[in-house]
Amino acid sequence: MTQSLRSLSRVAVAAVALAVPAVLAAADADAAEVNLYSARKEELIRPLLDAFTKDTGIQVNVLTAGADQLVERIKAEGDNSPADVLMTVDAGRLYRAKQEGLLQPIESDVLEKAIPAHLQDKDNEWFGLSQRARVVFYSKDRVKPEELSTYQDLASDTWKGRICIRSSDNIYNQSLLAAMISRDGEEKARAWAEGVVANMARKPQGGDRDQIKAVAAGECDIAVSNTYYVVGMLQSTDEGDVKAAQSVAPFFPDQGGTGTHVNVSGAGVVKSAPHKAEAVKLIEWLAGEKAQEMYAEVNGEYPAVQGVAWSDVLKGWGEFKMDDLPMDNLGEYNAAAVKVFDQAGWR
Repeated sequence: MTQSLRSLSRVAVAAVALAVPAVLAAADADAAEVNLYSARKEELIRPLLDAFTKDTGIQVNVLTAGADQLVERIKAEGDNSPADVLMTVDAGRLYRAKQEGLLQPIESDVLEKAIPAHLQDKDNEWFGLSQRARVVFYSKDRVKPEELSTYQDLASDTWKGRICIRSSDNIYNQSLLAAMISRDGEEKARAWAEGVVANMARKPQGGDRDQIKAVAAGECDIAVSNTYYVVGMLQSTDEGDVKAAQSVAPFFPDQGGTGTHVNVSGAGVVKSAPHKAEAVKLIEWLAGEKAQEMYAEVNGEYPAVQGVAWSDVLKGWGEFKMDDLPMDNLGEYNAAAVKVFDQAGWR
């Protein structure tokens, strides 16, 4: 391939939707390469991809963009898409790609054996490759861990004016609520969402890191965040990020019940993949022990494969019970979650 897919990540998706670059459309099916469309930032996954190339000799060409942009791009490119693998975060987005007919079943004993059933699509069109827990981070100075218990308790009067959390258009919040709806129904989920809205210390704003910084600044006492964001802050070269992350500690809700909510990053083979065999090899490699350890060390995520060692930071936070709700449910109930958020006034 004469032009790296990476160089095209700067091109607006709308501009390329109608005219696929010839150099990508004419991918050589016999070449030892694989084209990855990734919603994950390249700096987070490049160490894994370089290790894959070193082990297999297969070159990985990467195009990065937002998950929704990539889905729309693959739809627009149709059968001429050069994409072999779609990698993204959140089971809801993987579910959407499947519903749009963009993926194909993967026949792989390696993946079936390595990835727990609840972390993969029921039709094997995508597989989770890492886990991310969405937990409560609390101020070490103002909150005692014994004050915390469940996600439901976040709607109690105990936390009036004390919670920071992202907006309802955030896919991680949508998946958390979708999990609640799948178990308890929309009515209970709506009551919870209304309670959390009433307990917010400020209007939702910013990303997960911003919620942690708000706790550190005293704007709120607790925040809901994915764990890997705080791992990244602890390992940052920014002194402010490190201090903010050091001022909080994680609490893993619902340990006496269904367990802490987890989501996945994952990947699937695109339906029109010109390098299908290489695509499957890449996903299988990412489910191997080396890649799984790198997910933990480099990205601060929990391995999808059982028995793989966690990073030192994750070990320091301790073992916890993870919810084993099928990841398909997060996509299936996404629309209901968006509706409930709107009804609850969660902006």
